[in-house]
Amino acid sequence: MKVLITGGAGYIGTELCRKLNQNPKVSHITVLDNLSKDNYNLFLHSQIKPGKVKFVKGELLDSRTLDSLIKEVDVVYHLAAENTNDEKLHQIHEQVNNWGTAELIYAVEESNVKQFVYLSSTEVYGYSNQEYDVYSMLEPTSSLGNSKLRGEQHVERIMPKINTQIIRLGNVFGYGVSMKMKGILNSLLFDSHFVGKISIHGSGNQKLPFISLDKTTNILDNLLGGRLDSGVYNLVEYNKSVMELVENIQKNHPNIEMNFTNQHLELPQQIVKIDERIMKLYNGEKLSFEEEMIVLKNHFETSSI
Repeated sequence: MKVLITGGAGYIGTELCRKLNQNPKVSHITVLDNLSKDNYNLFLHSQIKPGKVKFVKGELLDSRTLDSLIKEVDVVYHLAAENTNDEKLHQIHEQVNNWGTAELIYAVEESNVKQFVYLSSTEVYGYSNQEYDVYSMLEPTSSLGNSKLRGEQHVERIMPKINTQIIRLGNVFGYGVSMKMKGILNSLLFDSHFVGKISIHGSGNQKLPFISLDKTTNILDNLLGGRLDSGVYNLVEYNKSVMELVENIQKNHPNIEMNFTNQHLELPQQIVKIDERIMKLYNGEKLSFEEEMIVLKNHFETSSI
């Protein structure tokens, strides 16, 4: 089986590439990435030896490159995106998440691709006190959420013809060789260990959906071969408030300094129902949320300065 991973040099993409490289069902992996995040750890620290992985530096809006790559693959994992939740990036969100996805779908429609996996975001739901499931009304309140929803609409076109999964992903945390610290939990753990203090905006009572990097990439790997029907799936495992994260951190760093800004503010929250249809594909070690936080903490400790 030949696989294309867009955004394959990113935080999730690098770990997925490592897993697929070890998957005997996969004969060839093409990684398409523009390296806009200046992340080269796929090449330097992933321990992927020369063999079935090929790298192509390119853009989603380059239709000629897409057409040539798509002709050679059976499965597409579409991870490439601008995921920074910053309203100043509205134009980039539209360019990458919306129109970039559209170009990719145009290419897939003219190909022999057998499976398409699109990594969307729970941002498409918006924020409220209700619990969201895959049937909930979509009311994104951010530029990121709106662009991801438009991406989903492009992907829906191929569902009648190709085995297609739209995966609405929660906040991903955990160690990876192409690790980023923009995620709230990764950032809090990093600051607690290396800076000695953490900053909390608002009351911290708002709940958010989370899933670990290891479980995310394990499930994505196990999606290979159409093990799920075409459809929309939520990929989350926990709904935790920011203060619950802080309380877990305090167990290992009881003297941590905490700085609150606008502590009186109750910020919007997002609670997403766990989707057992996709979680059943996870076949790794059964770790609790607290145990997964300890795993990440231990990675920081082994690289202390």
